[in-house]
Amino acid sequence: MEPLLLISGGLAFIFLMTCMGSATVFFFRKAAPDKFRQIFLGFAAGVMIAASIWSLLIPAIEAAEQRGQIGWIPAVCGFMLGVLFLLVLDNLIPHLHPFTDTREGAPSSSKRSTLLMFAVTLHNIPEGMAVGLSFALAAQSGGDPVLYASATALALGIGIQNFPEGAAISLPLRQEGASTVKAFGMGCLSGLVEPVFGFLTVLLAAWIVPVMPWLLSFAAGAMMYVVIEELIPEAHLSEHTHAGTLSVMAGFLLMMVLDVALG
Repeated sequence: MEPLLLISGGLAFIFLMTCMGSATVFFFRKAAPDKFRQIFLGFAAGVMIAASIWSLLIPAIEAAEQRGQIGWIPAVCGFMLGVLFLLVLDNLIPHLHPFTDTREGAPSSSKRSTLLMFAVTLHNIPEGMAVGLSFALAAQSGGDPVLYASATALALGIGIQNFPEGAAISLPLRQEGASTVKAFGMGCLSGLVEPVFGFLTVLLAAWIVPVMPWLLSFAAGAMMYVVIEELIPEAHLSEHTHAGTLSVMAGFLLMMVLDVALG
């Protein structure tokens, strides 16, 4: 029962942080200024890069070696599959990135708000998978407190960067004419995919224990795809890029400290 409670708590936390960020629409009417957007995107990128390394790839290599395998093989192959997975979804699902007017994926006549929702939902899939898998790995290791601490650090890092992400959905929707309640609701819904995919990957990991290193590195590859394809380019849309660059470093260091200190 305790592992289930811990997994549920971690996934609920990252979803709650998205909703709390979306709730800023009740206090502000306008979208965040460009400088804030740069900082938020860069910070999210830094958190996800560090999480991919310390919370996913390194545990994947260690788990493979404990099973007598060559550690880097499942890490490399799983990583590549994660990248391919997001690449396919990126080309199939019609979406619109939050801070640009560039439409991607299959042609669609959907509203801008719908395409924006699809974009953030696509972004959130690997985050939910990563948190769920980290807790599942700890549970499979006999409740190792070090692994639980690492999973908790990952949930904290993802949750922190989900707060401004929720605001980045609800505020632009409100500015475009959506009601306050609708903008808040859509911001929350964009984060619902995280606990859903988190629980799905936990169930998968419970049934197929030997592929845990592959699943961990799969989530790492998917997260890195999001970082390189979306977050870093969009954090440097304006001429002055120092805010975006420094926020990447800050996010990376915070996630690294959380993982090492709590682990």
